[in-house]
Amino acid sequence: MTTNKIEIKNLTVNYIENKKSFNALHDVSFGVADGEFVSVIGASGCGKSTLLSVLEGIYKAAGGSVEINGKELKGTGTERGVVFQHYSLFPWMTTRNNIAFGIKQAQRGIKRSERLRIADEFLSKVGLKGFGEKYPSQLSGGMQQRAAIARALAMNTEILLMDEPFSAIDAKNRVILQELLLSLWEGDGSEPRKTVVFVTHDIDEAILLSDKIVVLTAHPGTVNEIVKVPFSRPRNRSELIKTEEYGRFRNKLLSLLYNDIAERIGGDEVVL
Repeated sequence: MTTNKIEIKNLTVNYIENKKSFNALHDVSFGVADGEFVSVIGASGCGKSTLLSVLEGIYKAAGGSVEINGKELKGTGTERGVVFQHYSLFPWMTTRNNIAFGIKQAQRGIKRSERLRIADEFLSKVGLKGFGEKYPSQLSGGMQQRAAIARALAMNTEILLMDEPFSAIDAKNRVILQELLLSLWEGDGSEPRKTVVFVTHDIDEAILLSDKIVVLTAHPGTVNEIVKVPFSRPRNRSELIKTEEYGRFRNKLLSLLYNDIAERIGGDEVVL
């Protein structure tokens, strides 16, 4: 029997606001295989970021469980790296030292000189060679996000959790960063791929990057459908989006999203 890298079983998460319980996620179940790239999509407020926070170990579930490598999740861990929606770099550290600090937290025992060497290697990989001594305030938004991705990858964690990391980036740089992430995740075959859980609002982004897509319902979030992405890798964006197969698959995802919302507000079914 194959054990998933991440196993989410009947997960329920509640918030307390003004002494009232607010159900963010309800009975969510799905698995993520080792080396798999899984995107989570859904309407605003459906609990996507809450789900990622549970996987980070900073939110506690009201019910159900999460297992990583077959063991129950209990708090944060060095096997997980996180890339947030906003850049989350330490403003008082240089870009190079931001990356080296992440390596230090994830891999105890590595000498400072080696941490800096690895930091420089990943700065080069994300196109920031020569910017290591710059502070975050001296970098553009896209460059800061490249640095955040470099830090997460340099930490060499087994799992990457990514919460809408490109949502604040302009369209051109968003495409560049998507392609960069994909190339770094795919690698050259010499090392195992990272296991990625990627939260996004962007259907096209999810299709381009993912092996499968988990579609959550509107509030409270539960699994509407889990859809395997039918396109082989590597994926050529410009060619893929022209195909009928891509259009049909994209429309299927749109229908899953919009018809769920329509049902909840009493609207008509959306025909695409």
